[in-house]
Amino acid sequence: MGASDPRAAGAARPRVGGFGPLAEREFRLLFAGRTISFLGNAVAPVAVAFAVLDLTGSATELGLVLGAWMLPRIVFTLVGGVWGDRADRSRLMVATNAASAAIQALTAALLLTHAAELWHLVVLQFAAGASSSLMRPAERGIVTETVAQPLLQNANALLRIGVNSTQVLGGALGGLLVAATGPGWAFGFDAGTFAVSAALLAQMRVGGGLVEDVRFLDELRDGWRAFVSREWVWTTVLAFSFIVFAELGSWQVLGPVTAKARLGGAWAWGVILAAHAAGLIGGGILSFRFRPRRPLVLGLLLCGLAALPMSLLAIPAPVAAIAVAAALAGAGIELFEVWWETALQIHVPPRQLSRVASYDLLGSLFLLPLGYVVAGPIAAAVGRAPTLYGAAAVVVAGTLAPLLSRDVRTLTY
Repeated sequence: MGASDPRAAGAARPRVGGFGPLAEREFRLLFAGRTISFLGNAVAPVAVAFAVLDLTGSATELGLVLGAWMLPRIVFTLVGGVWGDRADRSRLMVATNAASAAIQALTAALLLTHAAELWHLVVLQFAAGASSSLMRPAERGIVTETVAQPLLQNANALLRIGVNSTQVLGGALGGLLVAATGPGWAFGFDAGTFAVSAALLAQMRVGGGLVEDVRFLDELRDGWRAFVSREWVWTTVLAFSFIVFAELGSWQVLGPVTAKARLGGAWAWGVILAAHAAGLIGGGILSFRFRPRRPLVLGLLLCGLAALPMSLLAIPAPVAAIAVAAALAGAGIELFEVWWETALQIHVPPRQLSRVASYDLLGSLFLLPLGYVVAGPIAAAVGRAPTLYGAAAVVVAGTLAPLLSRDVRTLTY
């Protein structure tokens, strides 16, 4: 790296305060571009839901469109990992943001001209999911190219605070846009955020990825070896396959149903979700200064807090109690996520980081669609409360199981 490399410049005297990474030009561009694109991403689910319901009025067909968006995130994630290590990561992110802008702009045009049909939305949201899946591993790998190692934890915290803040703002903004102008303009807004993000990321000046002429399958195998050779990585990811399956599957499916039947309706669920988002932001802020010696041990134990709001929802407890528990769970999850990202960036070589991140994403998410599918039928068979209690038990077991590994217990950074 030359002297102009931000990591080299910051290595002598890095600003390790909470906002220290923002002193680095490349990180500022990454932070701004990523946050802006995620604001559009937070608006998009509202736009998708009401676009489908306006066209068909069918919850089943809404599920079809959402499934079309989720499927490529599983199918193409490994491709994104290889490309993220092979190519210039900033250019790959520019290209995928530009593609996403074009996809959402075309969706907006079809809706605004009243030409849209269901199959258009299925195909276009599949393409949007594919673009996203190709970008995410590069996005996770590029952080090490923008700041010095002492700043990595705070950089990850800032990036996640930006994203979590957009979830709070974007949901409300999406509702206002759809209510005031219809889903077409909301998709147009999403397209605009991707275009702005691409323009910002295009200004980044960071090093490229692999330059060797290596075959795709060889690179994929090399990434797999890097993934499985680190016991602390694969054991934690395997555990999260079941944690995500149990937690998100039951929480996102049975939560709104319980809120409607027992807690007073949509307002109650909105309060609970807002509290969870506030907890995520709070956890990110705490991570600026909170640097445990054994980050995975404490992080996994904190993730176990997710069982608390699920158990209170099963009772169901008052909305305020569930909201407080959801906030605590959000803070615990966010602290783990920041420490996990930082551990990967420190202990995995940069040339393999995007591929290891892609196996992490794939392993964590591949059971999630099944969780969505089976939560309802299980609840119908045994009841909502037993299903939620059972899911909470899986979460607790999943957070404790990796601690059996000495590598997990002793990892430091």
